Amino acid sequence: GYGADKVYVCDHELLETYTTDGYAKVICDLVEEKKPEIFLIGATNIGRDLGPRCAARLHTGLTADCTHLDVDVTKYKEFLKTTSTIDVDNTVFEENTNLKMTRPAFGGHLMATIICPRFRPQMSTVRPGVMKKAPFDQAKADAVVVEKPAVALTKEDIHVEVLEVKKAAKKLVDLIGADVVVSVGRGISKDVEKGIALAEELAEVLGGVVGASRAVVDAGWISADHQVGQTGKTVHPKIYVALGISGAIQHKAGMQDSECIIAVNKNETAPIFEVASYGITGDLFKVTPMLIESIKALKASK
Repeated sequence: GYGADKVYVCDHELLETYTTDGYAKVICDLVEEKKPEIFLIGATNIGRDLGPRCAARLHTGLTADCTHLDVDVTKYKEFLKTTSTIDVDNTVFEENTNLKMTRPAFGGHLMATIICPRFRPQMSTVRPGVMKKAPFDQAKADAVVVEKPAVALTKEDIHVEVLEVKKAAKKLVDLIGADVVVSVGRGISKDVEKGIALAEELAEVLGGVVGASRAVVDAGWISADHQVGQTGKTVHPKIYVALGISGAIQHKAGMQDSECIIAVNKNETAPIFEVASYGITGDLFKVTPMLIESIKALKASK
């Protein structure tokens, strides 16, 4: 219902519990049979384990942790204009079928675009949130073809025996599915607890969740599941509020496609204002309570 024309379901009793050997063999057998041009895997914990093993078996390259994918040169040029320092208009781009796989390099300080011209399939693991989810279409769901290929798998193919699986329930913030994200940056440093508390209160009145820049996560002020940016999560909410975030290119890459961006920063030349729909130059500790009160008053009047 979200866009797939065909779904391959590999069903076998030895696939009930994830093993690198078992999953890699079944997937690689299918890839060798169908010979796709492009093979994408979600950059989850399992995906990061499975991707390199499959690439090695298939004798192809793998670009890990991609934040952008493109096959259209024109769209790729538009992407480069906002995320790179390349003189796009005066650079010659070769027209071909190579997938342009972009990922952070050197700790997120540089965006590298990688191609795989000599081998197929072109493989990459892609971070959650990079691709926007299409609206659900019941007609597509009804028309989808579900195919169950034969699975050739034995115990001898799996070299590790899983004795026990322990799962721990940990509540993580859902940044990707949120309509409103209120993020905090280094600007909360003078009173971290109050800064986060203000962000939580603003997020609550807006019906959203709290995000953060990498600097805030690296400082240990908030857990890593809140991180927005190239090395965190890519988000596309209806409203994105940036409190005390300067707007480094790594952070902007993870939130610049939000429908409405509201930035609060003391520095009127902060890069975050370049992508903001609305910019407020001021102290977040003074501005945020005013925003909260205004929203509460507006809700009360209705």
